[in-house]
Amino acid sequence: MTVDAMIDALIAREGGYVNHPADRGGPTCWGITQAVARAEGYDGPMATMPVDQAAAIYRTLYWQRPAFDRIGARAPALAAELFDTGVNMGPEIAAGFLQRALNALNRNGRDFPDLTRDGRVGAQTLAALDHFLATRGASGETVLCKAVDALQGERYLALAESRPANEAFVYGWLANRLD
Repeated sequence: MTVDAMIDALIAREGGYVNHPADRGGPTCWGITQAVARAEGYDGPMATMPVDQAAAIYRTLYWQRPAFDRIGARAPALAAELFDTGVNMGPEIAAGFLQRALNALNRNGRDFPDLTRDGRVGAQTLAALDHFLATRGASGETVLCKAVDALQGERYLALAESRPANEAFVYGWLANRLD
C-alpha cells in the first residue's frame, strides 16, 4: 500500500469535523487536532479544513518526520501499522512500541543489542530491524506487526482505566485500529 493510499484510508476512517466533549484533543477535522493544524499553519475554521491540508500534515508529521517512510522501504506492513498507531497515539509512542518489540525479540541480545527506547527511529533502530528481518525472514514482519498491535491494545485499555471518559472511545479504538 502506498503512503497516499494509507493517508486516504485514514482520512476516510477519521471522517470530517468532530468536537466530542470527552476528547481532550478538542475540535478535529480529518483526524487532525486543532493544535496540530495551528502548529502546521492552518488558521481557518476546523470544520472547513481542506482535506489536502490534512493529507500534507499526515505525510510530513506522521510518515516522513518519524522515519516511518524508511521502515516502509524495509517492511511495508509494519510501516503502515506504525503510521496508523502514530497518528492515533503519537509517532514517538509508535516508535517506542517498535523498539520495545525488537528488544523482546532479540533473543536476549544474541541477535542484536537492546535498543534505547527513545521513541525515535534512527540508525540503531533501523539496523536492529534489518537484522531482525534478515534473521526471521518473511514471518518476522508479521510478528512485529502483532507485537505493535498488542502494545497498542494494552495502551487503549490502560487509557480507559486511567481516565473513565476515554471509555467513550475505547470500543472504536479496538475495533478500528487493531488488525
